[in-house]
Amino acid sequence: MHFHAHSRFSLRYGILSVDELIDRAQAVGVTRLALTDIGTTSANWDFVRRAKEKGVEPVLGMDLRNGRNRCFVALARHPEGYAALCRWASEHHLSHTPYPTRLPEEVRRAGVAAVYPWPAAMPDDGWGHDEWIGVQAWDVPSVRLAGVGSDVKGRLVAQSTTTFTCKRDWNTHRLLRAIDHNTLLSRLDPADCGDPRDCLRGPSELRDAFAEMPELVARTEALMAGCHMTLPSPPEGRLHNNPHTYTASEDEDEALVRALCAEGLAYRYPDHDPAVLDRMEHEIGLIRQQGYLAYFLINWDITSYARSQGYFHVGRGSGANSLVAYLLRITDVDPIELDLYFERFINLYRANPPDFDIDFSWTDRDDVVAYMFKRFPNVALLAAYNTFQYRAAVRELGKVMGLPKHEIDALCAGKFNPNRLGEMETVVLKYAAVLRDFPSSLTLHACGVLIAHDDIHRYGALFMPPKGLPTVQFDMLVAEDVGLHKFDILSQRGLGKIKDALDMVRARDPEAAARIDIHDMRRFKADEAVRSMLREARATGCFYVESPAMRMLMRKLQVDDYLGLVAASSVIRPGVSRSGMMQAYIERHRDPAKRQDAHPVLLALMPETYGVMVYQEDVIKVAHRFAGLDLGEADVLRRGMSGKFRSRDEFDRARDAFHTKAVAKGHPVHVVREVWRQMESFAGYAFAKGHSASYAVESYQSLFLKVHHPLEYMCACINNFGGFYRTEFYVHEARMLGAKIAAPCVNTVGALAATDPDTRTLTLGFNLVKDLQDSTVTRLEQARADGGPFTSLVDFVERVGPSLEQLTLLIRVGALRFTGAEKQVLLWEAHFLLAAQSATHRNSPQDLLARKRSLPARAGAGTGELFATPKPRTYVLPPLDTAPLADAFDEWELLGFPLCSPFLLLTEEAKAVVRSGVLARDLPERVGDVVTVVGHLVTVKETATAKGDRMCFGCFVDLEGAWLDTVHFPGVARDFPFRGKGVYAVRGTVSESFGCINVDAQRMQRLDTLPDPRYADQGVLPAGVDSGITARRRQPSKLAPRRA
Repeated sequence: MHFHAHSRFSLRYGILSVDELIDRAQAVGVTRLALTDIGTTSANWDFVRRAKEKGVEPVLGMDLRNGRNRCFVALARHPEGYAALCRWASEHHLSHTPYPTRLPEEVRRAGVAAVYPWPAAMPDDGWGHDEWIGVQAWDVPSVRLAGVGSDVKGRLVAQSTTTFTCKRDWNTHRLLRAIDHNTLLSRLDPADCGDPRDCLRGPSELRDAFAEMPELVARTEALMAGCHMTLPSPPEGRLHNNPHTYTASEDEDEALVRALCAEGLAYRYPDHDPAVLDRMEHEIGLIRQQGYLAYFLINWDITSYARSQGYFHVGRGSGANSLVAYLLRITDVDPIELDLYFERFINLYRANPPDFDIDFSWTDRDDVVAYMFKRFPNVALLAAYNTFQYRAAVRELGKVMGLPKHEIDALCAGKFNPNRLGEMETVVLKYAAVLRDFPSSLTLHACGVLIAHDDIHRYGALFMPPKGLPTVQFDMLVAEDVGLHKFDILSQRGLGKIKDALDMVRARDPEAAARIDIHDMRRFKADEAVRSMLREARATGCFYVESPAMRMLMRKLQVDDYLGLVAASSVIRPGVSRSGMMQAYIERHRDPAKRQDAHPVLLALMPETYGVMVYQEDVIKVAHRFAGLDLGEADVLRRGMSGKFRSRDEFDRARDAFHTKAVAKGHPVHVVREVWRQMESFAGYAFAKGHSASYAVESYQSLFLKVHHPLEYMCACINNFGGFYRTEFYVHEARMLGAKIAAPCVNTVGALAATDPDTRTLTLGFNLVKDLQDSTVTRLEQARADGGPFTSLVDFVERVGPSLEQLTLLIRVGALRFTGAEKQVLLWEAHFLLAAQSATHRNSPQDLLARKRSLPARAGAGTGELFATPKPRTYVLPPLDTAPLADAFDEWELLGFPLCSPFLLLTEEAKAVVRSGVLARDLPERVGDVVTVVGHLVTVKETATAKGDRMCFGCFVDLEGAWLDTVHFPGVARDFPFRGKGVYAVRGTVSESFGCINVDAQRMQRLDTLPDPRYADQGVLPAGVDSGITARRRQPSKLAPRRA
């Protein structure tokens, strides 16, 4: 009887979770219930699964509305009808067209009932197939008074809407509606809300409410009895609903896989031994048995397309454990070399689907995804849910309650006295707790793409996000429930660096580029220069190995080989360090005698990592062999520790089994507890070994390019904006590698930085210039391409047509230095040229051309010269002084950093401190001494001690450009906080750990910077630069040009 229920996935409308809705139905005796969320199918499969578990028969549908106008409730009579409904709704979602007020007959004939709200107007052609009119209990008197005809009367059904369970639900609903309409609660239109009477009623209560028209209840029961729904299970003999074949049959799929593996063997293993073939046969057999041949071939298709377009990719995740994936060139990780466990990826006991993670460059990913939509049928992006968390809920509730911004900010930051809160603030905090974890909007999964073997609408309706590609309305957990395994197509900037660097090498020296096979890991691993760079941790700009923490770890481990880097890539993860096992790993790596400290069973299981759990597979190994769990239970533990469990009860049972079985095997209780502690503390952050190996491959590729083509590689780092550090420090690294750094120039670069190998100059691009518009850069590039280099300021203005503001930015950043004129002169000339412009007017090239054409006509009047050149008015400028370091301050303001050394911008007193400081190269000789070091701040990492106190790790570069690392324990971090960018003097004790040098700070001071020489008001630094003093309004120098 209950065919109109809303869950909280009726976004910013519904209140009840799926479980709350079903539990309420059980409590009042409802045995059949329809979920009809407003315009969405997000919660449907969770509802079906949970309802069947709890003995409630589920029915699915949708509540179709255009804003506040309610069109109808659609109920799917069976799975085919559900697909028809979702297909029809998707057409409207994807085209952003309103729903019609009547469900088309072809949809109803496909198995969808339509229930229109009373009083529904009779269609001109009369009521059709499976059309009904829903009457609420409070509408019964008006229905009886209306005296409806027999055709209408026979279509009336009892409609009992379910949105709330109590008054608090109604209050929460009103707050959500106010948030949705971005209005004050006091101004919320009641028409935008549900009815407070929309509560779930039991069968007897509903019959009493319709006592005057009992036939409506009977008709509703018949309508609901004609509807049924089940999860879209895979066909018999299949484990999933992804495409079951890539070609016409599984036999052809296997033949294709074998042919591709044969090609891969020749490329990957020219001299392979029988063990490789045995492993290949084992994998192909298991892949076919589990029905994943098509899954491998689709990933092969995607990566093959990428290679055909010149795109680079990295195949990672547990899929890197597969030899077949390596042979098909989906991954570049040799699982034989690393002894990777294929069953970590696919095994007979693994309940969850396998998972390839394929990274592409951030510039290429969208094209790869678009290719998938063109290449395969039944494709959609995967959704995710944004949810209300504390700060978002407080901010939204504060706005609808009318709180001022400063009070909302204080509540968000937790800066309030709970005993002194006003009534409104108390209400905000109360309902923020209620809204916690409510879905607030649909968004995109970071990388998931779904491909179904049949109609994608069988699984739900689609919507069109700003990305512009059809997207399902459910998340990855629901996708797994309905047998759809996502294809993870990710993006990162590291691959963009590699691609761009190779393109620059190719432009400079095509033969040298042709000799680089970026997938030739044997060459990279054997390269002594690469090994040296690894060992010395000179990896700034290189994927995954450039951070201060990774740099220090590699020095402590003295990593200079592939296997060591693979381990380090996982050891650096937070869980290993939090469990205390990072230190144990370092000690056992450096001192073989300490390896005996490991538990004998763990050492036997993990000899390569000295008995330390480093990889995700280690959880399975320990659970299976140490505790005696079967592989299925062990995989449940692994997923549960990663926060990916579907059922908490299932995880709890596996945890209990671990302790029980481990003790039963004779392990002491305290040992079992310690092993469990290590597992639990690290597993949620651990990488699969194949995943770490994939990262190590990309690290080697970037290291190779940095070693042998440093100018091109560092230029690519700058252009891709990717990495651990700010652009400033990739510019610094390029300089340390011998590059000459130049400011942007209109005759040399466009948006991106460029290199000149002959002079080893790296010229920065215009994309770094603050407030410079993309349109200006585009016109600049086009004008230069059409007419060649610019010859003068006038030539530039005439061909590009910049506004005065844009031209001023270009002059100040030094982009017109080719003219040979001083900046002050150029600025005055720019004002003379463009003085007539309004401050808000922007010239288009067409405007400029029209003005240029009009000038000769006036100048040449009466001369017979149609295009006579007007005689320019000349100005004589007085001598203009150039303030020392003015260029550096312009660069600091416009680029975010000066192109000279930041130490040059210090006051004389500060420079004296710099001269007295100890350099990084001298610190190894000063271990144990208290010294003062001076460095330009690179980055700060904040963390918490075991007691929850805040401490920091600082990273600096010193006067010579070398790295300095400092540790700031809680007391020092509190008393001497970091105060933004700048040069700092840090006094502390030099400490050493496994050859890694730190300064344990005792006190710290940021050194004073020179006053800005461009302005008469001394001491004002550029916008965005924290000067440490109260900024005052700038006053232009008398020498600075003024706008006309």
